[in-house]
Amino acid sequence: MADEKLIDPADHTREKRDFSKFQNVAATAPAYFSVWDMHAYYGESYIVQGVSFTVHEGEILALLGRNGAGKTSTLRAIARMDDPVITHGEVWLDHKSLHDKKSYEAAQLGMGLVPEDRCIIQGLTVEENLQLAQIAEPVGWSLDRIYELFPRLKERRKQEGTTLSGGEQQMLAIARALARDIKVLLLDEPYEGLAPVIVDEIEKTLNIIKEQGITTVIVEQNAVRALELADRAVILDTGTVVFDGLASEVLENEALRMEYLAI
Repeated sequence: MADEKLIDPADHTREKRDFSKFQNVAATAPAYFSVWDMHAYYGESYIVQGVSFTVHEGEILALLGRNGAGKTSTLRAIARMDDPVITHGEVWLDHKSLHDKKSYEAAQLGMGLVPEDRCIIQGLTVEENLQLAQIAEPVGWSLDRIYELFPRLKERRKQEGTTLSGGEQQMLAIARALARDIKVLLLDEPYEGLAPVIVDEIEKTLNIIKEQGITTVIVEQNAVRALELADRAVILDTGTVVFDGLASEVLENEALRMEYLAI
């Protein structure tokens, strides 16, 4: 099929390939988690420009794009962090609105963000980091259940969290999210700086989490690894959605990857 022209909302003079035949493949199914026409700003900077997508319960969604495409900003807006500020749009999780909530309220409703810097608390042991996450309701996985999934953390439970290796700190950050009663896990660059063997281990963990019914949205610069893990993919370009479809379609479509993911 010949390529058709697609207008870029950020630049009306620029022509783009039409990948719309792959878009919104899940639009006919009920959404467990949805973002609708979300716009967000850092100060005067217009970062998230009308982003919409849906995720089904237990699904893994890869949120992809080049550096500066708005991926992390979208995650932060979804998690209702102080910035960027949502100026328009809606976020819904399991029939409950999040767009009108503070970050702690979104967390209480089941939103769990694991930021890129992991935010391990200095001076606390592995176990104290986990216990701190369980001080307030709703509590999620027990320590025994967490240690069953992360035996390495059990071995190091008395070690200060910030002295762990990069891979172990990522495990701790994910485990700390699971210590809360989460419904959606938001992961920002979980593979960054990790050896391939550790990435393999993280991926196995995420598949186990999926089997427990937890929905995951993963932002990752290593697009191929994220696509191999994910069920579906959303690609952002300058703050807008340019693709929404199966992860396998992106893996099979070299033109799409070169257009929006090649560095």
